[in-house]
Amino acid sequence: MQNKVKIIMIYNLKRSVKRGLSFGLTSGIITTMGLITGLHSGVHSKNIIISGILTIAIADSLSDALGIHISEESEHSHSNKEIWEATIATVLSKFICAITFLLPIFLLPLEQAIIASVVWGLSLLSVFSYLITKKKSENPCKAVFEHLFIAILVVLITHFAGIWIANILC
Repeated sequence: MQNKVKIIMIYNLKRSVKRGLSFGLTSGIITTMGLITGLHSGVHSKNIIISGILTIAIADSLSDALGIHISEESEHSHSNKEIWEATIATVLSKFICAITFLLPIFLLPLEQAIIASVVWGLSLLSVFSYLITKKKSENPCKAVFEHLFIAILVVLITHFAGIWIANILC
């Protein structure tokens, strides 16, 4: 019963908040996982990965929020209040999402922390994808697998990019 209430609460959010939340969470998950795997492959340093996560949490959440803000304005179909709701939902969801990736980095040895971070990100993305697709009465498995495929592709590309960049710089 309690899970049903939480799902209903997500569905009943304003469209502007849903847009900012969905963009912020998705971007927060994908960007942070890519950053973590790319930096780890290149430098193998906890301090640099922590700095990267904090940078993503601050700079990229603000940048994405401005992007949503301008995108909403450009449609000329949203009120000022709706635009700001989407903007605030984006910055908060991306910031909070990115910060959650610090926990495994602080608590675990680096190799285990990277694996835990990827598992955490893929789990978050799976649950979120399932919830947003369930409302549309579509097969949620298709959307979950599609989103996971893209996320795994990002992780793999950034992993190999990190190795390539480290080889060029060293």
